[in-house]
Amino acid sequence: MNTMKSWLSRQPQTVITATLALSMLLASIGTSIANIALPQVAEAFPAPFAQIQAVVVAYLATLTLTVVGAGRLADRHGAKPMLVLGLALFAGSSLFCALAPHLWLLVAARALQGVGAAFLMTLAMTLMRQNASEESVGRAMGLLGTVSALGTALGPALGGLLIPLGGWRALFWVQVPLALLALILAVSRLPNDPRRHEAAPASLWSMLNRELLPNLLSNLLVATVMMTTLVVGPFYLGFGLGLTPTQVGFVMAVGPLISIFSGVPSGHLVDAWGSRRVLAIGIGLLSTGSLLLALLPNAIGVAGYVLAIIVLTPGYQLFQAANNTATLAQVPPAQRGTVSGLLGLSRNLGLIAGAAVMGAVFAAAAGTDAFALAPASAMAQGMQQTFALATVMMLGAAGIAFCQRTAIARTQ
Repeated sequence: MNTMKSWLSRQPQTVITATLALSMLLASIGTSIANIALPQVAEAFPAPFAQIQAVVVAYLATLTLTVVGAGRLADRHGAKPMLVLGLALFAGSSLFCALAPHLWLLVAARALQGVGAAFLMTLAMTLMRQNASEESVGRAMGLLGTVSALGTALGPALGGLLIPLGGWRALFWVQVPLALLALILAVSRLPNDPRRHEAAPASLWSMLNRELLPNLLSNLLVATVMMTTLVVGPFYLGFGLGLTPTQVGFVMAVGPLISIFSGVPSGHLVDAWGSRRVLAIGIGLLSTGSLLLALLPNAIGVAGYVLAIIVLTPGYQLFQAANNTATLAQVPPAQRGTVSGLLGLSRNLGLIAGAAVMGAVFAAAAGTDAFALAPASAMAQGMQQTFALATVMMLGAAGIAFCQRTAIARTQ
């Protein structure tokens, strides 16, 4: 025990970083771990599929609706106390999920878990920025991007291992001790917030200025395109290229794997080159990758799809590290909680748009929503037109970044 205390005392920044990374990991795992358990939940609580889906939707909905509120509370009351509150809420709701005797109690517990996750995602970013040195901010943001990707990718894999051992409830039982560990570390190892003013935080409208809005809009557009790959990709690979479910899974794992290994290097580049240069490179790769997804898979099959993802995904990590760093750098410390929440909100809205709007674009371009019965040529057409639109969106993000940079240069 004394050895552990000595190690902790010598490495406070390491423990702070690990605590915040674990908080982000828990929230990210929560977004994807329940999906794989839906068939088992349907067996336990016989109900229409739309009601079973509420187990996933409730988490995402409350997460999206409360991220800005979590940041506002942090600006008023301090980021550390609000992170502690979020971890306690996440741990308690995970326990309620594991014990839920009825479907709607499970859905209600998942909604509460989503609220806790909003505090974790928002305040992990706020506190990471608050505690990182100026020369390592990019690396800190890159690490959070890596952990977020790892959690999203790990959720289904972890669920697949746990369900045979303990059923669907095991997915929530495993989150309880992890959340409690993060809670203990947060209370004992995170530094207290600097003394805060009693005045109310600035209004949201006053914060949404011409410097902040372009970052949020670009964040939304990029998240839309990345979600499009996760929604459209499986249908195209399975019904357009004829891959088996196992093969689709392997191909779809390429993106998350690249995200895991490119997040921290992206942050290093931000620290070395500056956020604006890295942002331009990231958007350039995203635009190129989207164009390649529109062209290469139909030309050379799976290899073309993988090549396009290899270009697209590092662009996403570069963009995330640079955009988050630049956005939080241009606001006062007393507003970073709210701005972190706005970044989370714009990202989540982009994910929703990618799933709903771009999914509808794919169906319209393919000429049918009965994908299992559609010919491969229809899937190819849907893929091409959907990612042609995605390319236009990324060029729009590039235009936003260029106009913002020009406006800043004129004011200097």
